[in-house]
Amino acid sequence: MTEKNNPWDIFENGADGSASHLKRSCGILMPVFSLPSPHGIGTFGAAAYEFADFLAASGQSYWQVLPLNPTGFGDSPYQCFSSAAGNPYFIDLDMLVDDGLLTADEVQKSDFGGELRRIDYGKLFSLRLPLLRLAAERNIRRNAAEVEQFSRCCSTQIYDYAVFTALKTHFGMKPWTEWNAGKAMPKQLVPAEFVESQADEIRLQLSIQQLFFKQWNRLKNYVNQLGIGIIGDVPIYVALDSADCWANSRHFMLDESFVPTDVAGVPPDYFSPTGQLWGNPLYNWETHASENYAWWAERLQCAQKLYDVVRIDHFRGFESFWAVPFGETTAENGRWLPAPGMDFVNAVKKRLPGLSFIAEDLGFLTPEVHELVKNSGFPGMSILQFGFNPDANSDYLPHRVAENRVYYTGTHDNAPIMQWFAEASEPERRFAEQYLALNTAEGINWGMIRGGMCSPAGIFIAQMQDVLGLSAEGRVNTPGIASGNWQWRMLPHECSAALAEKLREYTRMYGRLHDCGEINYGHNTVVPREYCSKNADTQKRYKLLVRAAAEYLDSVDN
Repeated sequence: MTEKNNPWDIFENGADGSASHLKRSCGILMPVFSLPSPHGIGTFGAAAYEFADFLAASGQSYWQVLPLNPTGFGDSPYQCFSSAAGNPYFIDLDMLVDDGLLTADEVQKSDFGGELRRIDYGKLFSLRLPLLRLAAERNIRRNAAEVEQFSRCCSTQIYDYAVFTALKTHFGMKPWTEWNAGKAMPKQLVPAEFVESQADEIRLQLSIQQLFFKQWNRLKNYVNQLGIGIIGDVPIYVALDSADCWANSRHFMLDESFVPTDVAGVPPDYFSPTGQLWGNPLYNWETHASENYAWWAERLQCAQKLYDVVRIDHFRGFESFWAVPFGETTAENGRWLPAPGMDFVNAVKKRLPGLSFIAEDLGFLTPEVHELVKNSGFPGMSILQFGFNPDANSDYLPHRVAENRVYYTGTHDNAPIMQWFAEASEPERRFAEQYLALNTAEGINWGMIRGGMCSPAGIFIAQMQDVLGLSAEGRVNTPGIASGNWQWRMLPHECSAALAEKLREYTRMYGRLHDCGEINYGHNTVVPREYCSKNADTQKRYKLLVRAAAEYLDSVDN
């Protein structure tokens, strides 16, 4: 792919031939796991197509998602077993029924939790994975050629994940650092005959991945046909217990026993007196540089197949990174170490000239970090709710946000606008009310969205929870809190036609409208026009889900 034929280049040249700038547009941040579903978690099924129709009807240009990779024991999409493979939880069960890989009875027998607003990951692990394994086994028998083709053509990183997962299953889900009688067993120390003995399980894992990418590619193609791009997310770091680290241990700061010498985090600040200790292994940048960043290029090529635009998390870590000695309980005793900076950026841009990037440049910033973002040419990020310092000098205020920025009401790490407003200090609230003329008649959330929409920022992204006007119940993640995160779910009828019309009017008013033609959007049917299941049991389950959601809201209101 080159810049010339990339329809998702986020830049455009001025009408007078002036230098390129961000196309004025907007989108919605909505995690896939938060989509409505009768099976406990959002998937690539009917509700995803319906949400795409909602985006089109409301004039949006982008759907931003969180990482789509397989999550580990903390359920965080930023601590995954692989940075390239797909999360099996997102495979839609009803589509598997329609494809003849599961029966409706097999799906109906499973109870994935009755809480419509929250995901029960424990039930997903114990009940959903066995169903997916059953479907994958049937997929191997019935669609052998497709599975074989996928296995031959998939990336090395996805194949590594299949082997890693097969071995991890064999060792009772223990981390790879304990496979060898309590010691580490990286890829280079695994006997070839042992890998061969796991051939059936490896094939099954590849079959699951084939189902994931088949459903995702179908959905992404539909979204793209509406003229909407997918903004994906690539975390800068990977987990220690991941296929990435297991298969490429030389690329990380590990000792001779494959124990991290230092781990990732951020230093203490006003919000966190002891800093944040993330615990990820850090990169051995000398090794990466000696190989011209080939591992990173392959990783981003995998992202290019998933997304149209890639947000790189913690971009400042490419200038310098906070290294905390392994074993520390806080991030206080870390130190800054240099990263490759523009050497890395130039190598990536050369290998992937057609991929658009967004640099997440929030947090502890220095002049050197600002210079790196500027020289990279990647747009940075600004957060609306960070702007209301009563001194009125914040660069996050709407009138001060630069054109080459992607402006958010908040990210997955921030409170929804309504929660932020309720918990903000009195001076912050008063300033926001004065600055944006906030009022309950319009809605505090809509006044804030208006502020972001009218800013000079090229791209504006609102969290779906902010469009819905949700408060604390809609928060996705609270950094530093170990439990209760990544669980929020939208109800099936909340994306109403009236809401799409209202969002479209705000989008049009501030010159960000993407018009993809007539969209007959609404809730007259329980599944969208593109994906209409022929299975009566499937349609019945969606009707019951819509009814249950209505009853849930009635109970909350009363």
